[in-house]
Amino acid sequence: MTTDDHTGFTRTETSFMSDGVRCAATVFRPAMSAAKALPAIVMAHGFGSPRALRLYAYAERFVEAGYVVCVFDYRFFGDSDGEPRQLLDVVLQLADWRNAVDFARSLDGVDENRIVGWGTSFAGGHVLTLAGNGVRFAAVIAQVPHIDGIAAVRATGFRQGLRLAPAAITDIVRAALGRSPHYVDSVGLPGARAVMVSPDAMKGRDRLLHESGLSDGDYPETVAARILLKIWRYSPGRTMSAIECPTLVQIASDDSVTPASVAQRAAAQVRKATVRTYSGGHFDPYVEPLFSSVIRDQLTFLADNVPLQLRAVPSA
Repeated sequence: MTTDDHTGFTRTETSFMSDGVRCAATVFRPAMSAAKALPAIVMAHGFGSPRALRLYAYAERFVEAGYVVCVFDYRFFGDSDGEPRQLLDVVLQLADWRNAVDFARSLDGVDENRIVGWGTSFAGGHVLTLAGNGVRFAAVIAQVPHIDGIAAVRATGFRQGLRLAPAAITDIVRAALGRSPHYVDSVGLPGARAVMVSPDAMKGRDRLLHESGLSDGDYPETVAARILLKIWRYSPGRTMSAIECPTLVQIASDDSVTPASVAQRAAAQVRKATVRTYSGGHFDPYVEPLFSSVIRDQLTFLADNVPLQLRAVPSA
């Protein structure tokens, strides 16, 4: 465990166990000790990406506002352990989320009853799934979330699906034979054998790397291809009507990865939903000029629904 001091907060590199696998986590704390336990925000990234890809920018804004923040990598990804690498398994990622939430609840100075689930893209779908299936969140923030597996496949396009099918089948066969995965790129140019090939995908990926202080090759940008034959079955929108906590759903109007119309219909099912729609694509919320608006709305939502200090209940 290592701790670095920054102006206004501390940053500690630590970990927790998930089904016997070490998951790397970074915990941000306000430098000034609070008189009462603070709410904590648990964060994870989307499809095939590590937490180092721009999530720390959000975490620093949250800790500067006074929240404890825990940012983690799924098993098989980023700085976490687990083999084979770059294996995206929805069930296992949901288990990692549950263990990350339990870890955050156990941190000193954290109010275990006020844990916020924050997810973007695929992880946005995860926090919605967990909230809809009984995980006790004080609130949820879902940024450009994955909502509907079939809609995501349609957004990929029939031709791109045919281009990826051989890789997916090869990986399924290799898994059945106990061999190492067959990988595809997470992001690529239109026409490439990659998962996300929208016109803005590579440009968005390059901006994310630059703004995160990362370079090509710092982390793998691939995923085991078998997920491509399973993603159509994963639809967090099916259980969103059961979400009871306040939920912020942030949608990009020109999102070619998680279609805006699908997200808007699903968000309408959540009783305590706050919906914000922004002009831009799937990769725009992470960087300026959209980042400032997105993070401002998140901080406003937190202040309204999970304030640092519990509001006193007026006596009768």
